[in-house]
Amino acid sequence: MQTSPPNRLPVHAVQPNVPPLPRVRNIVAIGSGKGGVGKSTTAANLALALADAGLRVGVLDADIYGPSIPTMLGLSGRPDSPDGKSIVPMRAHGVQTMSIGFLVEQDTPMIWRGPMATSALTQLLGDTLWGEGEEPLDVLVVDLPPGTGDIQLTLAQKIPVAGAVIVTTPQEVATLDARKALKMFEKVQVPVLGLVENMAQHVCSNCGHVEHLFGSGGAERMAAQYGVPMLGSLPLEIAIREQGDLGVPVVRAAPQSAAAEAYRRTAARMLEALAARPRMRAGIGAQLV
Repeated sequence: MQTSPPNRLPVHAVQPNVPPLPRVRNIVAIGSGKGGVGKSTTAANLALALADAGLRVGVLDADIYGPSIPTMLGLSGRPDSPDGKSIVPMRAHGVQTMSIGFLVEQDTPMIWRGPMATSALTQLLGDTLWGEGEEPLDVLVVDLPPGTGDIQLTLAQKIPVAGAVIVTTPQEVATLDARKALKMFEKVQVPVLGLVENMAQHVCSNCGHVEHLFGSGGAERMAAQYGVPMLGSLPLEIAIREQGDLGVPVVRAAPQSAAAEAYRRTAARMLEALAARPRMRAGIGAQLV
């Protein structure tokens, strides 16, 4: 069995007939069945929590039509290209990042059909110089667009994904669509590492009263129904939104806060779910071990 240096993650199994990437040990896709559930905010904060655990982490913004990771990580400008082909990822808060948002003007709409969008995704992934020198990333967090369309299908067919995380809110209308995302990953043989329930509760900043504005227990019931782990329950808190708009996610801006701790617990459980997956030997002739 392959051993890894301290704080290095082993390479885990991916879909059949999809070779691993040399610069990335594990790709974890963050998806949702619908927009507006806080998927990108969750992806950004989980990535920072993983980096704080000592891992080499990257974030790929796969939402070609609505990239938001540059704003959430406080990044702007264009990435460098040492040879006119490969791209050096941007860096912020201890993570490497690539997004179509770095390559177009902020207010430019991406009026592309599916094949163009999927081609852009594979180029962003494959042409980016992930890792530190010869050392690959331990985890690349891929922030998917909402839904179950062309981008998700390309991810399943061409990109080696070690696991997917589904983000939902507790309300029934959100979990209905989250179920579709979960079943899609199952059909394309991408293992679902678990569910994250976002905006689970709001604590009044004046009196401390707890309210479940979007209902309660929806993700937990869904996890039990489909036999997948419940990775975490995240609060609806104004600081999370404010810090995302400011480009300093709450995990970095307020590391001692309850919200930051919730993200760290969720990231730890995600790593536990990933560790339960079969491992692979790295290299051209990758094999399960």
